[in-house]
Amino acid sequence: MANSEKRIVIAGAGSIGCYAGGCLALAGRRVVLLARQRVEAALRQGGLRVGDLDGRDRLIKPEALAVTTDPAAVLPEADVILVTVKSGATQDMAALIKAHARPDAVVVSLQNGVDNADRLRAALGRQTVLAGMVPFNVVQSADGELPLRVHRASDGKVMVEDAGLAGLLDVEGLAVQAHGDMKAVLWGKLLMNLNNALVALSGLPLATELADRRWRLILADQIDEALRAMKASGVEPARIAGLRPALLPKVLRLPDWLFKLLARRMLAIDPEARSSMWDDLRRGRPTEIGDLQGAVLLLAEKAGTPAPTVQRISALVRVAEAERLGSPGLAPEKVVAPPAGRRST
Repeated sequence: MANSEKRIVIAGAGSIGCYAGGCLALAGRRVVLLARQRVEAALRQGGLRVGDLDGRDRLIKPEALAVTTDPAAVLPEADVILVTVKSGATQDMAALIKAHARPDAVVVSLQNGVDNADRLRAALGRQTVLAGMVPFNVVQSADGELPLRVHRASDGKVMVEDAGLAGLLDVEGLAVQAHGDMKAVLWGKLLMNLNNALVALSGLPLATELADRRWRLILADQIDEALRAMKASGVEPARIAGLRPALLPKVLRLPDWLFKLLARRMLAIDPEARSSMWDDLRRGRPTEIGDLQGAVLLLAEKAGTPAPTVQRISALVRVAEAERLGSPGLAPEKVVAPPAGRRST
């Protein structure tokens, strides 16, 4: 079947899903966005505006978009299903795919964390499930803004474990390539995803937070703890941002002026970019802390290696989740210090 004939369903059209789906639709792929009611209503009313760090700014009019909230209406016809829901919704989406999708559909996890593809495989059984990795941030417009806007705020190529699939998905604005060791890629991505929590706790834009050595020191400590657990467990993470994983903590600990000089690629981020975990706190939703810091803590516990910084960050995010007040706006000193009260800045 030619690429132009394959039917692609974006299963969970949030920020990443709308961006990927928008790029694919603009390239002429047959795409349907399976979305929440809020997103469906916005897309039907105002269409989808797709922008990126490279200066593209493209509009898809409402009549040119295929979008629905009904999985039974689109999953039976899907050749490829791109799962872009948060990790906490993986089992629910797997149940919908199992109930409605064809046995020959290819299911691709484009989610944070290291084991979502495994969860999908265990739940589905019949369909082929492939792992993927999205390296970039996507910023979504505020509720009520029309057209709904998704903006790729950092760079990087999506990785998938099948060359044919990469050819289908590799379109303008969405660079995709195949990789033979997705386990290594996902663990490598997890190292950088440990920063999502720091952005959420600080409330700062990603570029501002990374430019501050005080925050980078905390990230470096987390990565050190994760690398120790990985080494003890025989996990080999892939290179991230062109650096060997073992070098990441050293680079992060450099003085600000030298970090900015040497880490241009890491800092090539739109000023408005934050993390999806920050957005989850802002919206009062559960975060992916259990699939990011939680994955490190589970590995460290099994390996018998200490991970106090990761544990501390995880606990602070859990408190913020429970309070449902958005980002606590913590200073770095409050993140590394023992808790001294309910909330402080």
